[in-house]
Amino acid sequence: MQKTILIGGEAGQGVAKTSYLVGKVFTQAGYYVFNYKDYPSLIKGGHNFNVLKISSKPVYSHEIRYDIVLALDQKTIDKHEKDLTKDGFILGGKRLRAKNFIGIDVQSILKKLKAPSVIGNNVLIGYLFKILGLPLDTLIKTIEKEFSGSDKGKISIMKKAVKEGHNSPGDKKEVLEIKNKAKYFLTGNEAVACGAIASGLDIYIAYPMTPATSVLHYLASRQLKDNTLVLQLENEISVINAALGASFTGAISMVGTSGGGFALMSEAMSLQGMSEIPLVVYLAQRTAPSTGVPTYTTQGDLKFAVNIGHGEFPKIVVAPGDAKESISRTEEAFYLSQKYRVLSIIMSDKHLGESHYSFDELEKSQLRPSRNILKNPSTLYKNYKLTKTGVSPRIVPGQGPFARATSYEHDENGYTIEDTDMTKKMNDKRFRKLKYIKEEIEKLNPVNIYGKGDNLIISWGSTKGAILDALYELKNFRFMQISYIKPFPQNQVKKEIEKSKNIILIENNVSGLLGQIITEQTGYFIKNKILKYDAMPFTPSGIVNRIKKITR
Repeated sequence: MQKTILIGGEAGQGVAKTSYLVGKVFTQAGYYVFNYKDYPSLIKGGHNFNVLKISSKPVYSHEIRYDIVLALDQKTIDKHEKDLTKDGFILGGKRLRAKNFIGIDVQSILKKLKAPSVIGNNVLIGYLFKILGLPLDTLIKTIEKEFSGSDKGKISIMKKAVKEGHNSPGDKKEVLEIKNKAKYFLTGNEAVACGAIASGLDIYIAYPMTPATSVLHYLASRQLKDNTLVLQLENEISVINAALGASFTGAISMVGTSGGGFALMSEAMSLQGMSEIPLVVYLAQRTAPSTGVPTYTTQGDLKFAVNIGHGEFPKIVVAPGDAKESISRTEEAFYLSQKYRVLSIIMSDKHLGESHYSFDELEKSQLRPSRNILKNPSTLYKNYKLTKTGVSPRIVPGQGPFARATSYEHDENGYTIEDTDMTKKMNDKRFRKLKYIKEEIEKLNPVNIYGKGDNLIISWGSTKGAILDALYELKNFRFMQISYIKPFPQNQVKKEIEKSKNIILIENNVSGLLGQIITEQTGYFIKNKILKYDAMPFTPSGIVNRIKKITR
């Protein structure tokens, strides 16, 4: 069973919450659901829509042909009616007009219930589940669970509305089975937040910037439960410097932003490189340059992240491909940052960060970050001691007079120097870490291979979902997902390229940034590229069509 449902209306009509509730009910019934969000940069008005792909087998992406359109306004019908499948239909209030239309007298039900207009969405949800043959109790239980923090009056009116919708006249179009096991249903941003919590996060500091803002909201809503501190400061420069200060005192710290904020943070990331204070940065990309298309997606910041900061210093750049992976990769980022006193950058984008993914089990890392702080430092302690691994022992303020951090080049004690010999030694010390970081990353599956075949698709990040779904229709193709971009897994990538017939690069950017990095790191130039840079994510059908043109 597979259904694609579009839910559309104006900003302020509850499109996102309605879509989430429908998706959540299906996951509670045991189905796999992918939920894509599309919205303009408006608080009210405009046209918002979500696309839910619901299936009895795992799904990781959406499509642009719809079996059902649940319309909250006429604009949704005008824009999307043409994209209905052959047997598709539109469901909405009876005042709307469309072909293949099922109209419900929502206004009469609202009048009967003395309910506000937004409750009409619940009437339509109730009717939707009736015609799909899902029992009412599954919907009621989900509402009770998801809105348990709301007042009882709101829950009561929602339940009455879905019952009225479910009891409205009409025939079932099919009967869907209730599966045995409910699924997890998380966005990529929620998953990153969960990974941070699992890593022992003490403090998250951010300035709101789409599409990273929901990490700020999610963590803030759980502060007391998780014993974390969440701060919103006046700008991104304050954010990252405060986070470095908190980390210097021993707190496990993280910041989150998008491209413009990341740019403002770049000088302080160089400060991290010199001071060796552990820090994790979450970069959720959006369409650029400048303000760009702020509520849409891209993969245009890859080389910016890899090369962030002035000067040379070791850093880690990791790019999970879905929500499940985002949990474990975030934990890895914290572990490596704390152990090696380096900057870890977690890369995502609007598509991954704000889409809901469903999966059977959580994917937690076996790694657990340690603050690596000496308990009883001696009076001979040196904060930047030259060591074989490049990792110096660490203390924090309050443990003695030698806890220092500096932006200047320094000696082992942290005192400013302009000595050429010590400058070289300190650079060598910092870069010695890379050998050991690479060895650890090799054990973390920095490259994953999906499918079988002589032909190879290469990509990274959020494109993973559409590629995996496309593989069902692509014969003799396998997919190499590269998760660690820095340090780059040269040997694994070269091995897969060398045994492949046709190689196709897929990226959501203008010039194939991962392809450029592959050429820099391995010497291989990838000729065949499928690039998309219209601010929209890939769909499986789009990938299949373009690959067939290349391999024809």
